[in-house]
Amino acid sequence: MNIWENKKWGPMLLEEIEKPFKSNDYLFEIKFDGHRTLIFASPKKVIIQSRNLIDVSYLYPELQFLKKLVTKETIFDGEIVVFENGKPNFGKLQERAHLKNALKIKEASLSNPVVFVCFDILYEGKDLTKEPLLKRKEILSKYPDNDIFMKTKYIEGEGIKLFKEVKKANLEGIIAKRKNSEYLINIRCDNWIKIKNYQRKSFLVGGYEDILKNYVVTLYLGEYQNKEFHLIGKVNMAKKNSLYTKLQKLKTLKNSPFTEEFPNINYLKPTIMVQVKYIERTKSNNLRQPIFIKEEKKK
Repeated sequence: MNIWENKKWGPMLLEEIEKPFKSNDYLFEIKFDGHRTLIFASPKKVIIQSRNLIDVSYLYPELQFLKKLVTKETIFDGEIVVFENGKPNFGKLQERAHLKNALKIKEASLSNPVVFVCFDILYEGKDLTKEPLLKRKEILSKYPDNDIFMKTKYIEGEGIKLFKEVKKANLEGIIAKRKNSEYLINIRCDNWIKIKNYQRKSFLVGGYEDILKNYVVTLYLGEYQNKEFHLIGKVNMAKKNSLYTKLQKLKTLKNSPFTEEFPNINYLKPTIMVQVKYIERTKSNNLRQPIFIKEEKKK
C-alpha cells in the first residue's frame, strides 16, 4: 500500500489541560477510552498502525471489513475500542491487545470484537492534512456507521456542557479541537486539547523507590482491605517535592507492610497519605494512570 510505505504517517498529538472551557473557535468530542490508531484502507488491503507506528493489523482481523467501506486509498484516525453495555471497557481491550496466538485472536474477534471509533480522515486519494478540520469532518461524514466503524459526534463551542455530561456518564473525558486546524503529523500543540475526567482520592504510602536518581521517586500506594494492606498503584513524584525529604528521614521497615514483597524499595509504616488523580480502578482494583497531586496534611 503506497500511502503507508512511502511516507511516515503518525498521529497528531494533544496538549492536556485541567478544566473544560467554552469557545466558538473549537468543536468538542467525547474522548473514547481505547488505543489511538491510524488505519490505512484500500479496496485490497487494510493496515492498522498503533500510536507508536507499529503494524498491529494481525490483532484485529474484524477491521479488515473496512476494505468494503472505501473506494480508494484512505487514511482514518481514531480509537480502537471495546464496548460493554454501551461504554468503553479498556480492560477487555487490553485482553485483545495482548493476544499472540492466531487462533485465539480469531476467536476473540468474534466473541470480543472491537469498534473503530473514527474522528478524522487524513487521506482520500489525496493528502487532506492541509484542509481545515471542519472540511475533513465533512469528507468523513459520507462514510456510514456500522458494527465495527463508528464516527464521533461533536458539538461546537459548548465544552463545559459536554464535560458535565461526560462526568455524569463516567467517561474518560473530552477533546477540544480548533475548527480551522490542519492535521499536524507527529506534532503536539494546543490546536487539539484533551481534558480528562479524573477521579481524586487519597491513599497511604507504604514505600518508595528511586528510579531516576536525580529527578523522580516512585511512591508505592496502598489501602486496607479486610485488615490487610494491599498495593493499589505506583505513582511518580518529583524529588524536589518536600515530601521526598520527609520520606528519607523516616525509619524504614525490614518487611513489607503490603500483602506482597517488592524488590528494591524502601518499606515504610503506612502513616503518610497523598492525594492522587486517576482515570479508574481496574478489574483487579488497581489505579489506572495515577498522577501525584500533593501530600495530605494531617488535621
